[in-house]
Amino acid sequence: MMYVRRIASKLGALLLTLFLASLLVFFSRFIVPGDPVRFLLRGRKPSPEAVAAVTEQYGLNLPPWEQYFNWLFGIFRGDFGRSLQFRQDVSTVIGDRLSVTLGLVVMAGLMIAIVGISSGVIAALNKGKLADRATLIFLTVLGAIPSFVGAIVLISVFAVTLGWFPTFGSGTGFWDTVYHLFLPSLALAISFVVLIGKVTRSSMVEQIGREHVEVALSRGIKRGTVIRRHVFRNSIGPIVTVSGLLVAGLLVASTIVESAFGISGLGSLLVQSVDRLDFPVVQMIVLLVVTAFVVVNAVVDLLEPLIDPRAAAGADAR
Repeated sequence: MMYVRRIASKLGALLLTLFLASLLVFFSRFIVPGDPVRFLLRGRKPSPEAVAAVTEQYGLNLPPWEQYFNWLFGIFRGDFGRSLQFRQDVSTVIGDRLSVTLGLVVMAGLMIAIVGISSGVIAALNKGKLADRATLIFLTVLGAIPSFVGAIVLISVFAVTLGWFPTFGSGTGFWDTVYHLFLPSLALAISFVVLIGKVTRSSMVEQIGREHVEVALSRGIKRGTVIRRHVFRNSIGPIVTVSGLLVAGLLVASTIVESAFGISGLGSLLVQSVDRLDFPVVQMIVLLVVTAFVVVNAVVDLLEPLIDPRAAAGADAR
């Protein structure tokens, strides 16, 4: 019953957050310089009649609150508006590029999980030793490399000099897409590995020092079994929590990586749309990023008590 109330509370908070985010996303365009009507009529000297016609066609003549509710109710109906630069439905424009960005983020997430968790485990099991210090230095160096610097270095070395990977495009078909997105995913993952690695190390070091772990070892249970069943399993909670926070970071950082590698994803579309004052596309992409971040973190919060029942007990006690 407590868990059901927890779900209801999280769902209510999620809906409220998304509503407030939609207000900020929509009304921010009224404080941004630039007139979308002038962009639509670029290359010509628009007459007042032409400006009025375009303004009415896109509903820009309506009061801001009416425009907002039309936009919001349109989203509920699956109508995300019409792109000013492509003259197509926003859903079509975004849908063509969403799979590319999702593939990039998923591949980067897998790299972060594999390298980050592995390095954290190695450091924790060798606390104070050379392997621990070397791993921490490795993680710190990776964390200091911005995504755009990593992208430039990877392109220069592995694409241009060695010719092992393509320099642009997202490929066609599953394996060709994996091949094209490998370097961009690596560039995207580099600066995020340090967070997962250090959280894994810290969480495991804390668990290794627990009394029940020492008792299990003293009773002759194999160290590998203790590490797997008692240490790592109890360390998963903080790792999952931090992983939820990485979602927004990966989606935002993908903008830089996609531009560097010439990938037609949501990130490059966002940059192009901002430059061309395509507010319907910008609003929808930003809302998607916010929604992904809020939903993932809500799911992580709901999974935490299932992963570690002590977290639920602590929350209920408060």
